[in-house]
Amino acid sequence: MTSKILFYKFPVTTQVFYKTRFTYALVNLKPIVPGHVLVVPLRNVPRLKDLTDEESVDFMRTVQLIHSFIEKIYKADSLNIAMQDGVAAGQSVPHVHCHIIPRYLTDGYGDGIYQLLEDSEMNMNSFFQKVVKKMEIVDDDERKPRTMDVMEKEAQWLASELEKFIEA
Repeated sequence: MTSKILFYKFPVTTQVFYKTRFTYALVNLKPIVPGHVLVVPLRNVPRLKDLTDEESVDFMRTVQLIHSFIEKIYKADSLNIAMQDGVAAGQSVPHVHCHIIPRYLTDGYGDGIYQLLEDSEMNMNSFFQKVVKKMEIVDDDERKPRTMDVMEKEAQWLASELEKFIEA
């Protein structure tokens, strides 16, 4: 992964743990839960409809691979696959991207996880008081950007584990 990779206008090369000809997967700056990663096309386009057919196929194949990998490595029961496609849908960065979020039968959050994606400014205290907390999800006010070192180490670990996963 020697060439510079951008997520919109932000350099993310060292946070990338998987790359194809058209798509990459990277660790999240502000993950909602451990294992929350993104899959992004290399070409910066704002909407899913803007991808070429070849890019679309590669993007979805990458989502499937990373989906299976994250589910296994984080021992998740299920995953949320989420994409906000356009400003009205809550897209915060004008570059197509898909969130992959590990979920557990005992996490107690149901569809509430989508609120975290749609509005990072919401007051999570009132939301979390309504559910039984069984999985560590960081309160939005406490969700601070991670350091480059932390993200790079996670990306290196995930790249190593993904290589083993693909070989198995």
